[in-house]
Amino acid sequence: MTGLLVAGCSGGSTGGSAATSTTPPPPPAKVAISPAANGKDVATETPIKVTADGGKVTDVEISGGEHVTGKLSADGKTWTSIGTLNVSQTYTVSATATNSAGKATTLSSTFTTVTPKSIVHTHIFEGENSTYGVGMPIMLTFDKPVQNKAAVEQALQLTTSQPVVGAWAWADDTHLNFRPREFWPANTKVSFDGHLNGVQVSPGVYGAAELTQTFNIGDSLVVVAGTATHRMQVYKNGTLQYDWPISTGKPGHDTPNGTYLTIDKGNPVEMKPSDIAPGAPGYYDLKVPWSVRFTWSGDYLHDAYWSVGQQGSEDVSHGCVNMAPEAAQAYYEEELPGDPVTITGSPLAGTPGDGWTDWFDNWQTLLGKSATHQAVQAGPSGSSLVAPTSVAASTAVAPTGIPVENNAVAS
Repeated sequence: MTGLLVAGCSGGSTGGSAATSTTPPPPPAKVAISPAANGKDVATETPIKVTADGGKVTDVEISGGEHVTGKLSADGKTWTSIGTLNVSQTYTVSATATNSAGKATTLSSTFTTVTPKSIVHTHIFEGENSTYGVGMPIMLTFDKPVQNKAAVEQALQLTTSQPVVGAWAWADDTHLNFRPREFWPANTKVSFDGHLNGVQVSPGVYGAAELTQTFNIGDSLVVVAGTATHRMQVYKNGTLQYDWPISTGKPGHDTPNGTYLTIDKGNPVEMKPSDIAPGAPGYYDLKVPWSVRFTWSGDYLHDAYWSVGQQGSEDVSHGCVNMAPEAAQAYYEEELPGDPVTITGSPLAGTPGDGWTDWFDNWQTLLGKSATHQAVQAGPSGSSLVAPTSVAASTAVAPTGIPVENNAVAS
């Protein structure tokens, strides 16, 4: 009989034998990447997705286009990119998955996104590092109509040095504004990032560039001018700074009610009536000092040295707010574009669109003009779209923090 010789370690017992078993190592993890390798004309809405089988995703590196961010699933098995991809761009994805034994498997994939037949260009009104008043909306203009309005809103990001709640609101298919729920906190720094490259704004029409801008909000300077009281209050950073006698529009030329924003100014501004022919009775052509505009139709706060005797007691203007020279100069020198101006007590209602009239709308109306109907919650870490019911109630007080509702209706 043939025996099985088993070799043992030296110094061990010679009276028996030991059996050993070895657990096989786990198989390598498998990695899958989509879009597929060598893909052409990939839609920009298509997310990059990395999945791991038999392990977890431990690294994703993407080259090409703007920086791509993504989110890893709770189980670590799937990574998915966030937002749209850039148009006409070749992306290379390198992904690693690691199995339970720590062994890594890496896979790479390259694909190219669609080249659009038509491109939309977007302009932001705010100037780089310029300073605006606390009522100023962020104003975007698109050179082609936008149908996918929600997709555009979702691509926009705000970073603010102080917490801000607001909403995006569409005036029409080519104009989109952001307005805070209440006036901006004084001295806030605002950075806007429009991640519009790759956003299909309408069928076949894409954004093809990122849009960024940083600007500032200055001191709070809020005007309330009463047509019936013939007085104008100026509040600076929440405190009453001035209370001046004024004269507003006479009957037939009433200054319209509403919370407006200052648009531009000049010293002087040439003024003449639009409804009186040159040479006819009542015609004038004046160069008016210290003039600050708040409607497109020609209403200003300005120096009216000729009506000082009526200021405080009688309305004699053609619609402007007449002020004494020293008052007009003092306000002119502090004013910033976007400073709120509220006209009260007039029998004439304000006309939406005659000026920057975003503050005619209350919060609910503003939300109704958003395609997502969501609030924007912004701060130093960026912004997100959230349910309006999830944000804390406003504590702003009129007139310095927020205008009264229905401010544009006739008195």
